[in-house]
Amino acid sequence: MQGILERVVDGLQERYNRVPHEGRATLALKTDDGPLRLFGQGEPAATLVVRNQAGMRALASMDLTAVAEAYVRNDLDVEGDLMQVLPLRTSFSDKHPLQFLMRFVKPLLRGQVAADRDAVPAHYDRSDDFYLSFLDTRHRCYSHGFFAHPDESLEDAVSRKLQFALDSVGAKPGDRILDIGGGWGAMTEFAGQRGIHVTSITISEVSRSFITRLIESQKLPCEVRMEHFFEHVPAQPYDAIVNLGVTEHLPDYARTLAHYDRLLKAGGKVYLDASASRQRWEISTFLEKHIYRGNGRLLCLHEYLEAISTSVFEAEMVINDRVNYGLTARHWALNLERNRARAEAGGGSEGYRLFKLYLWGCVDGFERDLVQAYHLVLSRPPVRGKTY
Repeated sequence: MQGILERVVDGLQERYNRVPHEGRATLALKTDDGPLRLFGQGEPAATLVVRNQAGMRALASMDLTAVAEAYVRNDLDVEGDLMQVLPLRTSFSDKHPLQFLMRFVKPLLRGQVAADRDAVPAHYDRSDDFYLSFLDTRHRCYSHGFFAHPDESLEDAVSRKLQFALDSVGAKPGDRILDIGGGWGAMTEFAGQRGIHVTSITISEVSRSFITRLIESQKLPCEVRMEHFFEHVPAQPYDAIVNLGVTEHLPDYARTLAHYDRLLKAGGKVYLDASASRQRWEISTFLEKHIYRGNGRLLCLHEYLEAISTSVFEAEMVINDRVNYGLTARHWALNLERNRARAEAGGGSEGYRLFKLYLWGCVDGFERDLVQAYHLVLSRPPVRGKTY
């Protein structure tokens, strides 16, 4: 045990030294074997706690996935500010070629729709209570808000964002809009209460059931369908499409834009927002295994714009939303911690720890520009200019 401990200490020291000075706080390592090991000077801002041999082995691997999974299982823990430990993650290894390859093999073998039906609901089919423990209390929107200032409430920021989305596509009472990925009914309720006819599509039974109850209880002029986006064929085209954070699950940009074209009336518009990365497949193995299962990926803006340039659509608006998404993720993480009992009742201890790590990881990623976010408005010409 002593030998592995020294290897862990040496490995952590090496990785600690790689963290830029401006983002480096004093850290400590706690085990059952001897005193705290300090990295840096002064009082530690956070202490990494090794609870058992499984945690020690995971840490000794210096593998990002192994360390993160050990945290979720509570073989490793953090006392103090988790955010101060997260800068270490970019210096851990993350080489899992088979896992990476299987992301693309399954959709090729089974088709995108069938593969998504297996992978995507794994993220969303936790209980309502789990997600309601951290989402905003007014709209239950699993997408970021637009903040007027950093101290604004999450609820007001989300209300502004939902209104912005409707305004961006010119939605008015009596219009028919498609809501891709219904979540917990934020857009269905918000637009439906304003006389807009929303068709919400989802492949999560938990989401479908929640939205159905919402529509029935308020008698909204809306419907929800258990359909994959690529399988959705309406009786008549829509006036507009709203996509709140589902672009990450639609990695074939050309196919997605072509289906938008089929679904929209001439002159219709699409509002979409998404978390993003600068590189095409820049997503950790841990996120792929436990959060974004399947072959989903963060939006790659330059590739999406290139796909738009060869489609019928015009990019009417592209706005950087990194700060807004970072503020939203911070609200979610704090809400989750405040409502831990509710989260654990709905998702178990490991579910709570998984999302605590995920959400604070998002905050760290947005603050350090490891990940980005954008919202776009696309417009379809009033006359069809090309076919697919």
